[in-house]
This record gives sequence, structure tokens and C-alpha cells, in this order.
Amino acid sequence: MSQLGFFEERVLFSPDVPEEVNKLLQMAVAASHADKPLAEKYFRQAQALDESCLQTYFALYKFYFYQGRLLEAECEVMAALNEAARQGGFPADYRQLGRELEQWDMYASEVALFYLYSLKALAFIKLRRQLDAEAQSILVLMRALDPEDRSGASVIMDLADAVMEDAA
Repeated sequence: MSQLGFFEERVLFSPDVPEEVNKLLQMAVAASHADKPLAEKYFRQAQALDESCLQTYFALYKFYFYQGRLLEAECEVMAALNEAARQGGFPADYRQLGRELEQWDMYASEVALFYLYSLKALAFIKLRRQLDAEAQSILVLMRALDPEDRSGASVIMDLADAVMEDAA
């Protein structure tokens, strides 16, 4: 990528994102404030162009989340978890993954770390949807899957604890 192209980008995605996918993602980001339907169209086109590109899932679930479209964000997170698990060769269902914890090193690859980040996003979405018990069960599992807190899930754990205190 040329130096000029680098400075024209609005968001820096992974350097592994294919050029055409990155172009669509950049167009989506540029449109996201002024024309949300157009932005969504570009995000979807980027994902359709390369369904194995994890950054397209990330961009789309963030897009939905920031609009308050939490159910759509949750669906996209689930799709991200499924694709990351497929690429990583581990179970997509985080509950099963937790039961088979000793078989998987969630720090072994960028794909596994992406899975952890997406699982953290799922917990946050559940918390925002006031599904506190579901969020808590994901966060408990996050402690086991990510004991070094490389995903930063402790921030969501602290938030969940505060929500629980307020509810008490």
C-alpha cells in the first residue's frame, strides 16, 4: 500500500485485510455518519467479498452496536465467533469450549484472540440488553479462557459487577 493510501484511510484494520475488502470497509466507515444504509451496504459487501476476513465481522458488529441495534450486533458477533472457531479449529459454542478448556490454547493465534475479543463483545451486548445472567456466565467463562486478560474482558467484568451492585 502506498504511503498516500495509508494516510487516506479512516480506520486501520488488520494489515492482512485484502485490499478490495479494506477499500469497502473504508467507504463504509466514511459513510457511517452521514448515510447509515449506504454504510451498512458497504460493510455487507466487504463481508460478502471475503467471508473469511474476520475484520468484516468486527466492523459490522461495532457498526450495529454504536447504532443501538443490539440484536443485529449480537447476531454478527455470533457469526464472528463461528467463523473464528472454524478458522481456529475449535468449537464455536463458547460453552462447549469452556468444557474442553484443557484442549485449547486461546493465545495460540490471532484467530483465537479474535474469538476472545468477540466473546467479550457478546458479554457487553448481553449486559446492555439487560441479560445480566447471560453476561455473567460468559464473563465467568472468559476468566477461564483468558486468565491473562489479553482481551481486556476485566473492564466488562467491572462494569457487570457495578450493574449487579446497583440492582441489589
